[in-house]
Amino acid sequence: MDLSPGQQKAVFAVVVVVLAALGYWLLLPKVSHSHGQAQPTASPAASATGSAASPPPPTPAATASPAATGGVDIYSWLPFTQQGLAAAATVTEKFLVAYNTYTYTESADEYIGRMNGLITTQLAATLRGLYSTPGVVKVRTDQKQASTGTAAINSIRAFGPSSLTFIVTGTQHLVTSKGTSSGSSQYAITLTGSGTSWQVNDIELSSVGQP
Repeated sequence: MDLSPGQQKAVFAVVVVVLAALGYWLLLPKVSHSHGQAQPTASPAASATGSAASPPPPTPAATASPAATGGVDIYSWLPFTQQGLAAAATVTEKFLVAYNTYTYTESADEYIGRMNGLITTQLAATLRGLYSTPGVVKVRTDQKQASTGTAAINSIRAFGPSSLTFIVTGTQHLVTSKGTSSGSSQYAITLTGSGTSWQVNDIELSSVGQP
């Protein structure tokens, strides 16, 4: 049925009123809710007399979230386990302590013997040759050198499926017929192996090959 112009205006006016009423009804709860949230704000008087006011309820103890307690398993991204890395670090520190510990009274075999199980046969042969170098032996004997070493790992420089390179600071306390001295050097120590079985196969100053 067609509506006359007057009837169309009347219908339009009713629709406008209904929509306005609906909009007011929808907005009213939000306005009332926002006012309700603002009411608990402490007054300046209450803040100034905090010692006289009743104490606030105790804050619940903080609990770690699952993400914080579980963390990210970074070892799932690496070619070794946490136990494997710890084993490699232990070998590295033991090796560097032995490397910087010696006395003029011991032979090359005795010196290298303390590193048994810690180093590869190739590195053992290299270190035995260096320790036995005639000029080095003469200085060590003439000065009656006795050295004690310590070691501390600083960082990991590189790693692969079967190798790890640590940056390690080695400290040497040297006693000679001329007196005592202490010094430290930073080394790049590379190990080869897998799982929890590792051996050192190279040692050099950390600055070698670096820009």
